[in-house]
Amino acid sequence: MLNHFRPAIVLFVLFTALTGVAYPLAMTGIAQKLFPHQANGSLIEQNGKVIGSNLIGQNFTAEQYFHGRPSATTDTDPNDSTKTVPAPYNAANSSGSNAGPTAKSLIDRVKDDTAKLKAENPNAPVPVDLVTTSGSGLDPHISPAAAEFQVPRVAKARGLPEEALRQLVAEHTEGRTLGFLGEPVVNVLALNLVLDEQAPVKAAPAAADAGH
Repeated sequence: MLNHFRPAIVLFVLFTALTGVAYPLAMTGIAQKLFPHQANGSLIEQNGKVIGSNLIGQNFTAEQYFHGRPSATTDTDPNDSTKTVPAPYNAANSSGSNAGPTAKSLIDRVKDDTAKLKAENPNAPVPVDLVTTSGSGLDPHISPAAAEFQVPRVAKARGLPEEALRQLVAEHTEGRTLGFLGEPVVNVLALNLVLDEQAPVKAAPAAADAGH
């Protein structure tokens, strides 16, 4: 009987050691050596303090900042643990709204958001990513069109020429991966941090305004 079980036990121990210990340790070591910033979460620091990540969006609401796309993430209601409350960009609860295209709540929310954005910039069409959530609820990027749409509001709030702000957006637009994968995007947190550095206003710093 033992002769039948011995090969299985040996293989189990061997592959556990290889795939459960050796391989993860090797990949972790290689990642830390070659890509330490990415391996540690692509964290962003300001004055020695971690204020966010290139991979996770933040909930900017002030007029002097570019805003990300809507987020449908939630958190536990502090007053009733059986319920949830909206908590945009809650990295501990990544999710989409799961609302279908015919859901009244989704339709009403998109209509309301679109109306507010049109009032903000009536001379431009509203980019779709400014009124739709991502599947994760944590998308840190918006399209260049979405950033361009917000230029008049941000320029007015900061007292900057619109053309200078458009140039800044262009400089911080990330191209397609490897030149052909995906679409160009703008990292909202990175852009707002550059804005605070180059054209500061008398307001809370970008990270504090993010709501995280």
